[in-house]
Amino acid sequence: MLLIGIVFLMGVIQTFFAPERTRALLAGRRLGLGNAMAASLGIVTPFCSCSAVPLFIGFVSAGVPLGVTFSFLIAAPMVNEVALALLLGLFGWKVAALYLGLGLAVAIAAGAIIGKLKMERYLEDWVRAIHLGEATAASGPVATWPERLATGRRHVREIVGRVWPYVLIGIGLGAAIHGYVPEDFMAAFMGRDVWWAVPAAVVLGVPMYTNAAGIVPIVEALIGKGAALGTTLAFMMSVIALSAPEMLILRKVLKWPLIATFIGVVATGILLVGYVFNLVL
Repeated sequence: MLLIGIVFLMGVIQTFFAPERTRALLAGRRLGLGNAMAASLGIVTPFCSCSAVPLFIGFVSAGVPLGVTFSFLIAAPMVNEVALALLLGLFGWKVAALYLGLGLAVAIAAGAIIGKLKMERYLEDWVRAIHLGEATAASGPVATWPERLATGRRHVREIVGRVWPYVLIGIGLGAAIHGYVPEDFMAAFMGRDVWWAVPAAVVLGVPMYTNAAGIVPIVEALIGKGAALGTTLAFMMSVIALSAPEMLILRKVLKWPLIATFIGVVATGILLVGYVFNLVL
C-alpha cells in the first residue's frame, strides 16, 4: 500500500514540477547541502529500510541527484525519532546525541561520496531514463486534474509492476529470518574486547530485517548481557540500514556495482560509529 501510494503521489507531483526544474534547483546548492537536507528529512520519517525504497524511487524519478537520494535512503531507517526516544530513555542523552550525530554524519558523507563517484550509469535502464528526463510526460503544464491522476496511475502500473515481486521476496526473507537469532551467543560474542567484534556484528546484522524501534529492545537485552555498546549499535545499524530484504528490492532499481558501492560506503561508516562508541563510552 505504501509503495502504490508513494508512486502514485510522485506521479501526480511530477505533473507540477518537471525533472529538469528539480535538478536545476538542487544543482545550485553547495556541496553537501542537498545531502544534509535529504538526511534531515530521513530522520523525521520513521520508515524502515524497505518502506523507504518507494520514496527513493520517487526521488530518482523526479530527477533528484543520486547522492542526495542515497542520503535519504540511509538516514530514513537508520536514524529516527522513535529510536532516539528509546535510546534516550534507556541509555541517557549522551548516547542518544552520539547516535543522532554519527548516524546523520554517515548518511550525509555516504551520499556525498556516492554522488561524487558519478554512478548514475549503474541505475537500471528504465530508472535512468526517468532520471535523465527521457521518459515522456503524459501531461503538460496546463494539465487538468483528471490528467494528473491518470499520470499517477500510469506511474503505478509502470513502476509497481516492475518492483512488486522483489517486495514480496524481501518480506518473505525477513519473515523467515526474524526471531531465529541466538541472542545469548551473540551477546557473548559481541562482548569480547577484540578488534574484529564490530565488523563481525555488522556482517551478522545484514541478513536480519526490522525497523529501529523493533531492534532497540534487542540492543538493550544484548547490552544487559555484556555486549559492548559500540558493537551492539553497529549491529543495530547494519540490521536497519543494510538489510538483505532491502538489497533485494534495490536490485530492481540499481545494478550490482552501485549496490556494492552503497554497501561498502555505509558499512564503513557504521564500522566507524561502532569503534567511536566503544572508544568514547
